[in-house]
Amino acid sequence: MGRRLRRAARMPRVVGPPQVSIVLVTRNGAETLQSVLDAIDSQDVSFPFEIVAVDSGSTDSTREILQGRVDTLVTIAPEEFNHGATRNLAVEHATGELVVLLVQDAVPQSNNWLAELTAPFASDPRIAGTFCRQVPRTDASAITKLYLNRWFAAGEQARRVAIEHGATLDGLDAIERLDRCTFDNVCSCIRRSVWQAHRFARTPIAEDLEWANAVLRAGYAIEYVPQAVVSHSHDRSARYEFARTYTLHRRLFELFGVQTIPTLGALVRAVVGAAHLHVACVRRASPPEPMRSLGRALALAVAWPTGQYLGALSAAKRWTPLRFRGV
Repeated sequence: MGRRLRRAARMPRVVGPPQVSIVLVTRNGAETLQSVLDAIDSQDVSFPFEIVAVDSGSTDSTREILQGRVDTLVTIAPEEFNHGATRNLAVEHATGELVVLLVQDAVPQSNNWLAELTAPFASDPRIAGTFCRQVPRTDASAITKLYLNRWFAAGEQARRVAIEHGATLDGLDAIERLDRCTFDNVCSCIRRSVWQAHRFARTPIAEDLEWANAVLRAGYAIEYVPQAVVSHSHDRSARYEFARTYTLHRRLFELFGVQTIPTLGALVRAVVGAAHLHVACVRRASPPEPMRSLGRALALAVAWPTGQYLGALSAAKRWTPLRFRGV
């Protein structure tokens, strides 16, 4: 009955073999998953699509929600999850030539999100992947909004990146290489035929950046599509943000040689600067935020720069990486 009611309420599906597969990687996502699936159901497109989900041992009602609303559901144990390998598994179960990769709490903001995200593939066979714009959740903190709005994937300017050959990337400095390879699997779309030759690496983080680096060097293009928008942001603890930042910046050094905070002196200056910025951000927040937000703001002012410094340093020195659960 749930499936019949769902199909009656959704936009009419185009009949035929799926041209597009929407892949969801989930774990304990019941709080946001309903909104994501409702937004997918509302898409106005001229092609058939399917929904594939890979769930990593959810203990809430995530799997029950998915069972009534997706076409294929794959389950794995929590310890089997890996940012690259799990997405590869999901794509293996998808049948569309275009595969949309979407996280469980990124909510499409219009009924033309899917059409916009996939449109560039029809006009340019060199495009290997597209990714969309992210806007913060309405309940996001002032600091979360500040930093998300600084992220490339929050901008309103479209961009297409292609290079002539790998040496072009090698001739750039580290930050420029990272900029060219910006890609974000919070919400992206990849061409399945390209993925078959360039699968995601098994990695603790940044599988999207590593994939973009590989496909650009192979002669393909990446396009940022700001007309396709999802709502996505997190207000996480300073401890989690340190762990994630450390892991990410270790990987950024390994991939591109990026070292945003190279010395202890630079770290001290970064912490002091971030503390001033964060305090001002909280004080100017509208509507006003509770006083406990100030403590988190100061903790993040330490966590983010320290994670950047130690992550890159550990990669540069080839130290054994710290391992964190749940990042």
